[in-house]
Amino acid sequence: MSIIADRLQTLGVTLPRPAAPVANYVAAVRTGGLLIISGQLPLGPDGKLAPEQVGKLGPTSPTDAARTAARLCAINVLAQAQAAIGDLDKITRVIRLGGFFNVETSFDALPQAMNGASDLMAEVFAEFGRHARTTVGVSHLPLNALCEVEAMFEIAA
Repeated sequence: MSIIADRLQTLGVTLPRPAAPVANYVAAVRTGGLLIISGQLPLGPDGKLAPEQVGKLGPTSPTDAARTAARLCAINVLAQAQAAIGDLDKITRVIRLGGFFNVETSFDALPQAMNGASDLMAEVFAEFGRHARTTVGVSHLPLNALCEVEAMFEIAA
């Protein structure tokens, strides 16, 4: 078993079947030593959004739900990466994550919510999982999802 697959198993994470793109784009692009993953929604193992992964965050929304959504997005990012390169051990560095949260007005815990994705990358890739990051609140996301996460990885040739 690969190092990354072993870490995922230890964390209790099973990668789902990657979601197919729903418009005119591809899920992943490999160029040179980079792998860019298109934004992923917090789809569960069944490929659907759970009710708690839909809607808008507001001033009184619990951070835990948004954090869980970001973690699910990151799991789906890893599923897309595995589909694109075959073996997650080829990832030598998590370069960047971009997180988008569906907000009503203000939700000041965006950085803490995005830690759901960032923490997973650090747990899976150790020191090479620490990354640059952007986290923003937006007025709407596809399927009214709570969160969407995109990624850029450095990969071995």
